Amino acid sequence: MRQVRSSSNNAPNRVRLSGRTGADVRRLVFEASRRAEAMGLMEPEVSPREEPAALRLLASRVRRAGIASAAADRLNDVQVNNVEAPNAAELVPLLETLIAALEASPVPKFEWAGLARTFGAEALASLINVSMSSLKRYVSGERDTPDDVAARLHFLALVVGDLAGSYNPIGIRRWFHRKRTRLDGRPPAALLKGNWDPDEEAPRRIRQLATELVSLSAT
Repeated sequence: MRQVRSSSNNAPNRVRLSGRTGADVRRLVFEASRRAEAMGLMEPEVSPREEPAALRLLASRVRRAGIASAAADRLNDVQVNNVEAPNAAELVPLLETLIAALEASPVPKFEWAGLARTFGAEALASLINVSMSSLKRYVSGERDTPDDVAARLHFLALVVGDLAGSYNPIGIRRWFHRKRTRLDGRPPAALLKGNWDPDEEAPRRIRQLATELVSLSAT
């Protein structure tokens, strides 16, 4: 995903970003967009470079999925209706709310397609622990994704979102199969077996490894 960059254009509804808080906004937009892409809510190749367009797209896609509606509506209202743009201090809590909502909201309808950009069907079925026939039914919408499967799918999307700031799809796939000292010499994929739960210790350790890359990718 392309990191969002600021522009010198001073349009009337230009979001006012300056100083340390402005840098916080750019970081949060980057983090939110990366998660939204991994969850299948946004297409990586159309991520805008300028903050107003990036915020508008992010808000509309998140709102479409029924996530953080109030925060998304506020962000979208600012950009679409040309009301006075919020300053960075006002944007930070809105973006933090949006990110927290993305973290807590599985959306399998979108996430199957989002993860398909990174993993092949067989690899994804193995990581999620579903059969190929079930995966095809979930992807097509023929069957609703069970809650436990949706939770594993969402966890995987969040990990991919963390990794996306540092690796391309090939690098992400390889990351899951590299042995890690902090995982007792095992690769992440080896710990995601059976009907694993994202709240278990092993998945939490995997997520911690992935999130440590976030601060590096956002600088």
